[in-house]
Formats: sequence, structure tokens, C-alpha cells
Amino acid sequence: MFELNETLEQARQRNIHDALLEDIGTGDWTAMLVPTKTVKAQLIVRQKAVLCGVDWFEGTLKKLDPNASITWQYIEGDWMEPDTKVCDIQADSRALLSAERTCINFLQTLSSTASIAREHVEAIKGVSQNPKGCAVLDTRKTIPGLRQAQKYAVRVGGGKNQRLALWHGILIKENHIAAAGSVTAALQNARSLNSGVDIQIEVENFAELEEALAAGAKSILIDNFTPEQMRQAVSLTAGRALLEASGGIDLDQMRAIAATGVDRISLGKLTKDIHAVDFSMRILS
Repeated sequence: MFELNETLEQARQRNIHDALLEDIGTGDWTAMLVPTKTVKAQLIVRQKAVLCGVDWFEGTLKKLDPNASITWQYIEGDWMEPDTKVCDIQADSRALLSAERTCINFLQTLSSTASIAREHVEAIKGVSQNPKGCAVLDTRKTIPGLRQAQKYAVRVGGGKNQRLALWHGILIKENHIAAAGSVTAALQNARSLNSGVDIQIEVENFAELEEALAAGAKSILIDNFTPEQMRQAVSLTAGRALLEASGGIDLDQMRAIAATGVDRISLGKLTKDIHAVDFSMRILS
């Protein structure tokens, strides 16, 4: 249907282009009110958050002023403290004013995603009895157009990525199973594609779990199981397949779920239930 699977760098350049096109269009009339000159500015963060989106911020500003300079006080992935300076900026006045909102939009969104991911990763630290540990994963419930960016932000926050997109892996869900006729048939159909990508199947009960294991599934998503059912699933699986827990999981449930021994926990909220991090930019001179 499409000609390529987009890389992170390609996605970032598209993000920057589209966001500036959306905001500036044929011109920024308000920026024309100020004289063209080099100005200095500071970016302040108003709350504790994980810094993420530096390349989007810099790329946006330098798209309008290639000579702009930015000195960061934090590095990507750092926890930032409230009311502290994030970076010093020197740039053309009109370029900075035109880029300001777009720069901050990227930073506030990606920093939010990274912060939520970090909170969930830290919540299960040292809890899992699984010798491989328990990973925190995202889903495809991302903001349209920002899939690669948000998936990157999850990694910055210490989480890992579920499949990046439909082209990146096969995830057989309840509707696929219903259409194929059974768990076994769906798995056989997936293998017959010889796609070269990972195959995962979602199960909703122990009968489906046992059928998936019997059919040779190597990656199984157990949806809406209770922690006790997850423990039983881990015991039943006995290492034959990777087990991933999902289904409306809250932060306060994370430790109990990780303690069951599942390999992974996937959460749509890492990328969809975000609250923009509060940043403020001020021109100093």
C-alpha cells in the first residue's frame, strides 16, 4: 500500500515539517512586528519531568534559523527539577518567536510520554521473580503522526516497544481468531505468511492459552487476567512462551502484576493518557 517503512529520522523530519507548515503556513504576521536581530532566551520547566524531545526542539528551531545555538542544562532522559533552567537559546528573533510554540509542543508531549514510562518502570523495580525480569511496553495507541516519536519517548523513559506498527509484527487478536475460526488456525495462517516478523497471539482464558501453547505459540498476550490467573498462566506456560499482561492496568497494580512472573506488561496509557509537561520560554535580551 505504501512504499516504505518510515525510520525514526524520517519521522522526525516529517514531524517538524508538518508542524511548522500547520502553524506558520504562508507566514507569521505577529513575528513581523519585531525587528530582526539575535536574541537570547531561556527555557524553564515548571514541574518534575523526564526530558525528551531535544532533537525535535532543535530541529524545529534550526529549520527556521540554521545558525541558532542551544545549550542544554539537562541531557535527554534526565529527571528535571521544577522551576529550573532547561536550556539557553541564542537565535534570530523572528525565527525564535515563530518556532517557540512548535518547539515546546514537541518537548511537552514527548517529555510527558517519557515521564509516564519512567514512573511505570520504576514502580516494578526489583519486584519480578522472573530471571529475565519484567519489561514495561507501550502499544499502538499513539497520537496520529507521532508514532515513532512517542515510541522513542517510551524508550527514553526506560520502557520498551511493542511492535512499532502493523508492518513490524503480527499480533493475532480476538477478531482475527474469530475470523480464522480458532487459535490454532490463526497461528497456522500467520506462519504460512513467512513474513520474517514476530508472531504474538492474544488469549482471553485458559482454554485459549492451552490451545496456543499446544499450537507452538512463542509469544502470548494474556488479556484482562487477574494477578492470580497470571501466576497460574506463568506456571502453566513453564517458560515455553513469552507472556505479556495487558488490559487497563493502573500504576498501583504494576508491582503485583510484575511479581507474578510475567515477562512483559503492555500499557496504552504510556502514549495516550498524557498530560503536557509545563515549559515556559522567556526572551532575556
